[in-house]
Amino acid sequence: MRSVSEVAALAESAHSGQVDKIGVAYFGHVRAVADGLEPFGDELVMAGLLHDVLEDTDWTAEKLLGSGIPARVVEIVEVVTNQAGMTYEEKIRRITADPQATLVKISDNAHNSRADRAAQLPADKRERLAGKYRAARAALWPAADPRDVEAIVRIVNPALLAELAAQRGTVSVPAEGSA
Repeated sequence: MRSVSEVAALAESAHSGQVDKIGVAYFGHVRAVADGLEPFGDELVMAGLLHDVLEDTDWTAEKLLGSGIPARVVEIVEVVTNQAGMTYEEKIRRITADPQATLVKISDNAHNSRADRAAQLPADKRERLAGKYRAARAALWPAADPRDVEAIVRIVNPALLAELAAQRGTVSVPAEGSA
């Protein structure tokens, strides 16, 4: 089995030369998604690091398994990977059937929804994606434990805490001196 640092190196190599929608090295996105999953253990961190590798690189599930990636991590990555002929709404429904995949997608959505990232997109694309991501959150957040959603959002995109509070009715305030 690979360590988290080995999986990070694999993901960085797999996404080498790729940039995201705003022209930033793609590995920064997968690293941010993985950071949001730190409270949930190494398997979810690994899934966060690899969450786009099947759809955006030449890596396959079989190749990941053969390189020592745990089977459950590969399963999660497969669940969050786009599939031909499947609408985004269908993909979100498929994801919410798997509690761990749901957490990966919540972290991915939170990072993709950051205002500092969206501000760098053309207005029409920014508005379209904002609506898409908001609709996804309406399905993803209720499918997870509220404390888990809050933990991810606090790490990846604290600006979403107000939306979370509105959806859930309350958000706990961290104890004094905690992060």
